[in-house]
Amino acid sequence: MKILIVGAGQVGYFLCDRLSREGHEVTLVDQDEEKIERAQDRLNVLGVTGNGASAEVLEQAGISTANIFIAVTNMDEVNILACLLAREYQVDTRVARTKSIEYTGSKAVLSKEKLGIDLLINPEDAVAEELAKLACSARAFDVAEFAEGQILFQGYRITADNPLCDLSLSELGELRGMYRFVVVAITRGSATIIPRGGDIIQSGDKIYIFAHRDEMPAINYLLQSEKIEAKPNYRAFILGGNNIGVQVAQSLEQLQFATKLIEKSEERCYKLAEKLNKTVVLNAKGKDVQTLLDEGLQDADVFIAVTENDETNILTCLLAKQHRVRRTLALVSQPELLGLASDLGIDACVSPRLAAASTILKFVRRGEIISLAAVEGSNSEVLEFEVRKDSALSGKPLKDLHFPRGAIIGAIVRGESYEIPTGDNVLETGDRVLIFALPEALSKVERFFA
Repeated sequence: MKILIVGAGQVGYFLCDRLSREGHEVTLVDQDEEKIERAQDRLNVLGVTGNGASAEVLEQAGISTANIFIAVTNMDEVNILACLLAREYQVDTRVARTKSIEYTGSKAVLSKEKLGIDLLINPEDAVAEELAKLACSARAFDVAEFAEGQILFQGYRITADNPLCDLSLSELGELRGMYRFVVVAITRGSATIIPRGGDIIQSGDKIYIFAHRDEMPAINYLLQSEKIEAKPNYRAFILGGNNIGVQVAQSLEQLQFATKLIEKSEERCYKLAEKLNKTVVLNAKGKDVQTLLDEGLQDADVFIAVTENDETNILTCLLAKQHRVRRTLALVSQPELLGLASDLGIDACVSPRLAAASTILKFVRRGEIISLAAVEGSNSEVLEFEVRKDSALSGKPLKDLHFPRGAIIGAIVRGESYEIPTGDNVLETGDRVLIFALPEALSKVERFFA
């Protein structure tokens, strides 16, 4: 397919990388000539320098023959106008990123239908949802739900005192009768592998598992990772009164957390107090540690930093850790800081770039793919497919299907039941299949289920 992307920022670059790897013909438009040169040097894309909301520039980029148009600049108005132009050129699929509630709220005067846009994505919504999920897990640094929430994909860091440390995958398999989960990937340093029976889990590894929601209490016990239940005595501090901070606070209110939100703007604090029902709003700066300690920071279970400054989020999380806060979560936009924050001891980092890109990729590839989650740092993905009625895969054992190398099936969901798959499992029409795939296997997996 021919894909035209406007905006060479973090989201646009990430999408160019993923989509060009899959063999699509990708053209990137941006006003910054340096960004275009960087993308052309590193990726298999065609770059055009200019205003993405200009018909002349878009014609130069080949909009008349594009199948998919994606506008992801940092300016809502540019993205909306560019998509309106794409509609005039009769591009089949049009996607725009926007942060303004005027376009995405329930009372929006201009909705995506009125604008003729197929997908209007607000990264803040996805980020807030993920942070709320992570706040309820005492150890996981990555959480995604599949099959209507039945199956969880979670990432855990392995420490020297973890019961899984120094166990081989074959030894771990012997515990399957008691703990029904499967380790689908191990990240060690900069490398991510799909483990085999002889691979040994080591201290410092990051492991990724698939498990049914009902199995998580037992698995958390095995991993020494208790679940934070929705109880009023669990305390959360949120730094940053932006839209993400408000949405996280509202989610934690529903989970019965005793929540305090810190915002440096006094005027903004009054507005937040009107929006939030149970959350205590504090007018203070995140680095004003004494004020936070006076408010009970040292007794907090979760500290969540969501300001627009990555360095502030990382630093305040480290300060919270220093005062023995059990769990710290940070919003980190810059890819180069994500790994650093993790190495410094922050429990989990969430990337707006990845949240937006995952949603867009899922929409662009819609068809057999029901759901998708991108894994930060490894360019891997978790995919959910449904076995269609006319699929050639139906009725055949997995061992006879020649599944692509670099990918692994983590779970098969059939109605209300599920299976941790073996070679003898047989796929049936309507099955939901959960797969972890390394970058080189992504296009092969999609063709396998097409």
